Formats: sequence, structure tokens, C-alpha cells
Amino acid sequence: MTDDSPVNLTEKDYSIIDMLQSLGLPRTEATALVCLKDCKELRSLHIEHVSGLRQPEVSVAMRPLRERGWVNERSEKKNKGKGRPVKYYQLTVPFTEIIKALEEEFLKDNKEKLTALKRLRELETLMQN
Repeated sequence: MTDDSPVNLTEKDYSIIDMLQSLGLPRTEATALVCLKDCKELRSLHIEHVSGLRQPEVSVAMRPLRERGWVNERSEKKNKGKGRPVKYYQLTVPFTEIIKALEEEFLKDNKEKLTALKRLRELETLMQN
């Protein structure tokens, strides 16, 4: 855990989580991103405590974030050598790049929807003639 680890999520953090969800990210992924956005690296356990997510939720949320290339995961064996390794997570890109990627996805999705609506209008016009 680093010195810049958040202690609690702020009202601003919850607003960011809500906005990320409105863009289509699941709550758990949005929450994990917000926990990591201002930190160098966090233990899974710390993310659980700050966010209120359970351990399985953190693990499940990190998978798609790793697949997108936004989060890196590393494991470290415990000192006593028993039990599961400790997982550490960090953002691999600045949070601003994540926002940009979400914006591009949103614009592409909306362009596809507008194209479909235009095509529907054209088909409707043809059917009336």
C-alpha cells in the first residue's frame, strides 16, 4: 500500500462512479477505477475496505479492466507462505485516457444508433409509397 492510499471515498468520488455507470460501466468496475485513479498501487484488501466491495467483486471487476489495458495486477506471496497471494492493482494509463476511451465508445455507439434510426425512417418512407 502506498502513502497516497485513500481512506474513504468522497462525495466527488461517488459522483464520478455514478457518471461512469451512466456511460455503461458496471458499478463494481467504476468503483474500482475510482479507488485507483489517484494512487500508484493498492492492495485488493484496501480497495475492499475503501469501496465496500467484497473480495470476489474486486477480482471480478478487475478482469475486464485488465482486458481493456487500464489496470495491471501483480501478486505477492504472503510472508508466512500460506494462503493466497496478496493482489496489488494499479492503473496502467492516466484516468484522463480512460475518460477519452469511454467518450470514443459513447460516440461510436451513438453514431451507430443514429444510423439505425435514419435507416428506419428510410424504410418507413419506402413502405408508405
